[in-house]
Amino acid sequence: MTSADAAPQQSIGDTVEGAVDAVFDPIATLLSDVVFAKVPVFGTEFPWIVAWLIGAGVVFTLYLGFLQFRQPLTAVRIARRGLGGRAPGEVTHFQALTAAVSGTVGLGNIAGVAIAVTIGGPGATFWMILAGLLMMAVKFAECTLGVKYREIDAQGRVSGGPMKYLAKGLAELGMAPLGKALAGLTALFVLIFAIAGGNMFQANQTLEQLRTVTGGESGPLGGGLGSFAFGVVLAVLVGVVVIGGIASITKVTSKLVPAMALIYVAGCLVVIGVNVSLLPDAIAQIVDGAFSPTGVAGGALGAMIVGFQRAAFSNEAGIGSSPIALATVKTDYPASAGLVAMLAPFIDTVLICTMTAVTIVIASPQSWLAAREAAAGGAELPGGVSLTSDAFATVMPWFPYILTVAVVLFALSTVITWCYYGLKGWTHLFGAGRRSERAYLTVYCGALVVGSVLTLGSVLNMADALVFAAALFNIIGLYLLAPIVKKELARFLAHLRGEDRRSDEAEELVG
Repeated sequence: MTSADAAPQQSIGDTVEGAVDAVFDPIATLLSDVVFAKVPVFGTEFPWIVAWLIGAGVVFTLYLGFLQFRQPLTAVRIARRGLGGRAPGEVTHFQALTAAVSGTVGLGNIAGVAIAVTIGGPGATFWMILAGLLMMAVKFAECTLGVKYREIDAQGRVSGGPMKYLAKGLAELGMAPLGKALAGLTALFVLIFAIAGGNMFQANQTLEQLRTVTGGESGPLGGGLGSFAFGVVLAVLVGVVVIGGIASITKVTSKLVPAMALIYVAGCLVVIGVNVSLLPDAIAQIVDGAFSPTGVAGGALGAMIVGFQRAAFSNEAGIGSSPIALATVKTDYPASAGLVAMLAPFIDTVLICTMTAVTIVIASPQSWLAAREAAAGGAELPGGVSLTSDAFATVMPWFPYILTVAVVLFALSTVITWCYYGLKGWTHLFGAGRRSERAYLTVYCGALVVGSVLTLGSVLNMADALVFAAALFNIIGLYLLAPIVKKELARFLAHLRGEDRRSDEAEELVG
């Protein structure tokens, strides 16, 4: 093909995307180099931000006395039935939990896990599960503080999250300037990620999966018009849901999250069931690979790093996003929201990510085996979604359509919830009010259309770096406010033992 023949292929979209990437690429590169910088550990390299997140999981697990292993049934009972009464807040514990889960369960659970078991080998799954369990304690701490320091306006609308507890909590400790600065930075980072990563990336990747199963580039979604139409439809759907606030969002997520989890897990179980005779071997690969050099990322330590990284990036514990949703729960006891919040990393990482990993390992599609060889040679890996899709296809050729449904539901729930998170960051920075909120929704829904038409890789890379930079500031605040978390836990456990009001109801919950 001559250069003259190729020239018309350069569309306006390509030109705009190239110009935007040219501007943001240096910024994204600098931020990524700092936030995702690696430090040498026993002959391999460990991203410091992952060590920071997992370290917090270890610290809070010990500080709270292995709470996630002592009170899981209590958390489940509260999620199912709440605490009753007329406590302040907007939504039930279950609705708040589904909103938080919808913000974390996304394409990372499908694509990211596939890459993890490709680079780190099956053993990465073991460390991913361990990290998910540890991060439950971090989620408890941040969501307890989210309720403790939330604000409720005259209309009963709740505002919470790291923007509130960093500012108010640290002010109580005599560190008001530090708290105000950390809160402002966190709000900014959450806002940027909400617009770029929470919606543009999800829209783009969902369109890609739908395009794959509808005829590719020659199908209805193959051209620019089809992409634009998809973005407009998605923007309208999201706008209709989020305009009603957290109550409207949780009405959708309380139905969407269980449905998408059931569809996806059922699909995984079908693949595992067809290959059930290989299940013991798959489990053996996961356990053995966790402690022996079967991966290509530096042996057993490499498998651990990859597993920890996938878990940290998947469940978002420590970043401060989930407390924004959990702060809206109806309760007089902040620790009750924290206990329910602990279930989110379990659902996201221990359950759904593990199901993805086991499905790929037990099915062992040829594309995955080839990708592992390619990774060993330093070659670029194919998309993670395609590896998971191929694992589904080993059962029946049409099974990837089930995956497509799951991808769409995962992405839609993430877009809806991150719209709310971004709104709280926006109002913290620019003020609340109908005009301000409408301006934000216009920007957010417009970004959905842009994300469907353009990739804007540098913008997404910058957003990824910033949202994990938020974890640095958030976890500093969690450490400083840890005694308050422990005090709230003791108060709520006393209530559950009947040493506080509503003792009959408390005994029923723990009985």
